[in-house]
Amino acid sequence: MPDLKNIPDNVRWHYAAQCAAKLPALYEISFRDALGEKFAVLEQDIWMEIAKMVKEIAHTSSFPTGNAKEIAKAVQNATIILFGPEYGGEIMEVSDDGAVILVKRCPFLVHSDTLSSDHERAFSRCMALTLTAVPILNKDYTARFVRAMCTGDKRCEVKIEKKPPVSKKEEKTGVKK
Repeated sequence: MPDLKNIPDNVRWHYAAQCAAKLPALYEISFRDALGEKFAVLEQDIWMEIAKMVKEIAHTSSFPTGNAKEIAKAVQNATIILFGPEYGGEIMEVSDDGAVILVKRCPFLVHSDTLSSDHERAFSRCMALTLTAVPILNKDYTARFVRAMCTGDKRCEVKIEKKPPVSKKEEKTGVKK
């Protein structure tokens, strides 16, 4: 009788990663029409929750998150751990407090294509995950998408930068200028 121990780790990882990367498109195909607008809200909540796993992975793996480049690398590594090696990209440091994640291969797009899922939905998932994960990793930083393959660009560019300082008045009132 075959035993799980006889299946190499890289083969198990391959299938686990494929499953994790396909699930969002499969849920979209199955539930979007039935749930309508409620689907988008529920889906965003799920991806914001997954962002908390990014922090857990960074913490347990001792990934540093003290500056923009370290945060970018932690997000990139956690994404590979969660969704597999089909994810490919690089990190560019653009300043002391700024970095850019350049994504050239995305497992969500690969599976969106094979399952006839909507690329725009893939973008909303990634955006919810990334924009939530960055300040969870370090409250002094924020992220924004400059380009996205889901919307037709050749690659994704996610800029991570230090948040501007909050003035005393903004701190007291909670209202930005």
